[in-house]
Amino acid sequence: MIKKLLLLIAFVGIISPIYAQQSIRLNTGWEYIRQDLGGIWEAVRPVRDGQPESVPLWQKVTLPHCFNDRDAVDPDVNYYQGPGWYRTQLNINNPYANGRTLLHFEGAGQRTDVYVYTTKVASHLGGYDEWTADLTDAIEAFKHTEVYQKQFKGRIPVSIRCDNSRDLETIPSRMSDFNVYGGIYRYLNLVYQPSVSIDRLMITPVLDSTLTKGTLEVKTILAQHTQGNVTGQIKVIDANGKMVANKNYKVDAPATDGQTTRFKISKPHAWQPADPYLYTVQVTATADGQTFTSTQKVGFRNFEFKEKGPFLLNGKRLLLRGTHRHEDHAGVGAAMTEAMMRQEMQLIKDMGANFIRLGHYQQSRIVLDLCDSLGILVWEEEPWCRGGLGGEAYQAMARQMMTNMIQQHYNHPSIILWGLGNENDWEGDFAEFDKQKIRKFMKQQHDLTHRLDATRLTSIRRCDFCADIPDVYSPSIWAGWYKAKYTDYKQLTQDEVGKVKRFFHAEWGGDSHARRFAEDPLGYLEAKRTTDPTTGKKRDVQVARDGDWSESYIAELFDWHLKEQESMPWLTGSAFWTFKDFSTPLRADNPIPYVNQKGVVERDMSLKESYYIFQSYWSAKPMVHIFGHNWPVRWGKPGELKQVKVFSNADEAELYVNGKSYGVKKRNVQDFPAAGLHWDVPFNTGNNLIRVVAQKGKVTLTDQIEQQYETRQWAAPATMTAKVISTDQDVATIEVQLTDAKGVPCLDAANWISFGLAGDGDLLADLGTSTGSRKLQAYNGRAMVKVKLQQGHSVLSVGSPRLPTIFITLGGK
Repeated sequence: MIKKLLLLIAFVGIISPIYAQQSIRLNTGWEYIRQDLGGIWEAVRPVRDGQPESVPLWQKVTLPHCFNDRDAVDPDVNYYQGPGWYRTQLNINNPYANGRTLLHFEGAGQRTDVYVYTTKVASHLGGYDEWTADLTDAIEAFKHTEVYQKQFKGRIPVSIRCDNSRDLETIPSRMSDFNVYGGIYRYLNLVYQPSVSIDRLMITPVLDSTLTKGTLEVKTILAQHTQGNVTGQIKVIDANGKMVANKNYKVDAPATDGQTTRFKISKPHAWQPADPYLYTVQVTATADGQTFTSTQKVGFRNFEFKEKGPFLLNGKRLLLRGTHRHEDHAGVGAAMTEAMMRQEMQLIKDMGANFIRLGHYQQSRIVLDLCDSLGILVWEEEPWCRGGLGGEAYQAMARQMMTNMIQQHYNHPSIILWGLGNENDWEGDFAEFDKQKIRKFMKQQHDLTHRLDATRLTSIRRCDFCADIPDVYSPSIWAGWYKAKYTDYKQLTQDEVGKVKRFFHAEWGGDSHARRFAEDPLGYLEAKRTTDPTTGKKRDVQVARDGDWSESYIAELFDWHLKEQESMPWLTGSAFWTFKDFSTPLRADNPIPYVNQKGVVERDMSLKESYYIFQSYWSAKPMVHIFGHNWPVRWGKPGELKQVKVFSNADEAELYVNGKSYGVKKRNVQDFPAAGLHWDVPFNTGNNLIRVVAQKGKVTLTDQIEQQYETRQWAAPATMTAKVISTDQDVATIEVQLTDAKGVPCLDAANWISFGLAGDGDLLADLGTSTGSRKLQAYNGRAMVKVKLQQGHSVLSVGSPRLPTIFITLGGK
């Protein structure tokens, strides 16, 4: 009984409590309006007779939330760029005497103002870094007003204005190939802090060249409001929960330079992609009977970009196998949930990647934590992207964004490169484009980065007149897409390596319209190589402009690059652009309007065929995949041999078509295509069952698909048919097929198709995917869309230029 009483007394705070700060995600209870208000009073004015004095239509939303969750890929409008307001009422119960009450923003775009009732408490410029608004004093003042109890019944009204309006004097440029989103599109947290608190920790683990000795430097920087004598303890805990080091410290606050404590760690367990071992550093700060605790994960590793290559991690060569990521997702824009981020990063890891470039801005802390724990090395960069160089306010913003990114993400062992910008040779925002001024500012940012962090290198992609400034440079190559042929890749890369001290190949690949395939993509391209009547010479073709954008072509390009990279011992590594399709205001005419389609997964994370190509080269986990799971109908002449490709990391594989074996083939990385796992086989007219059995060591792997084979010739599209192909949980999937006048499917048709809906249902469109767009190009003469029936009756319209519009009835009796 006495024990229980003591525990109760300690809990309610009578016996010197040791508090840990509290953080609460503010996801629910928000209202939003996508427009400006006449002033803050319109957000908080009292309701009279059941109606406010004015009637702006606020809608209930959940955070994170993005202004542009749908209109970013609306084919008919420009995406919204302007102000929007959020409001809520909070119950504030700070348990700490003289503590602080904060709003912690993990990211909001692009200018943000925060109000308590009618008092502005904070403003922030920049859409990608973290920041806090201190509500403490405004809350205390508001509690002494009559309106606190009379109108708000003891709750605190908080209003937030976000604004992503165009502004040439801010970064990133609107010429960037991605949407500059608006909204509270990352998590927002209500934080209660004790009167003593740690502003940030800067932890520097150093692993010596023998990999047997480590040092750990912990710099503890207290918050400005912390006063008096502070004592604390620092613990270093391994992944098994064992404390391997600890020290006490004392400091008189405020201490502007922070308190530095050093440790020696014997035989530290090294961090690496195959074994992302993390230590926990726990730091406490105690004053006036209150304690603040900060916990960080860190890893011991060393790395080196050798001049002229390769890349070394912990003393051994590691070929960096990477991709890129934008913070963008179907139906939510930038407002990705933690579950979405985890799914995406796990897909990247499962693909076998060990590197990622986070383009082109500081990204969510959740993503960086996942890179640490999954073992994915990182290039992260400030959002100085395209457009040129603005004035002093522009440059001050860039300096601040770089500073914030480094200070906030300093402790992540995954980060090895700080990016100074992207494509800064792309002029257009300003009348003046002065290369020398850009060089000067680039050098200033390079120097600033090294002052803030002496342990990592700087990098930039594509700004040749600044190539000598960063520690690591990536030129623009794009073999087989924007220039040259994909077979020129190795030579073009080798030429570029010789021009800089340290080379990395960021951005390569090309667009693919999901579910579009071709029997002969290179033949299609060659047909575009017409003869110039003036010179009599064949004109050059550019795949980005003249290609079919099929998954078949991009598979060949990826396959070739990957097999070549395996035979380039001087290569540090590469990162293909990009992992996931994303929205962009610059590509209205793409097969899915306003979507950059260079991903190996769609904007909703549906896998394209190319995902498995990378997996077959990069992943250690046994896998096998027949190319063409989303290719339902192939075509050709009766008896014609058709190539079947199997992507696998198995040692060997045997192919069966319609029950007949076509032999066993050994995997050989340099045997193009598909590392030797390709067969030329005859198909039956109609249905064909394709099956593969692969062997990797003692593991047996299988995969199978069914494909129709069409031998009839078709003419130009003359009509469309539509049918419901599935219904699942009140969602119907409708497939449209283009046919000629005789009813033969037009398997190479790429007509534009538009969908409309009337009735009770909801057209699941403006998602920027091959099955979630109101307007898109057909893939092999077909297109799909989904409708949420809502247990009602609807009519779907399907239109295409110069073809009769058709209608299909959904739901109802």
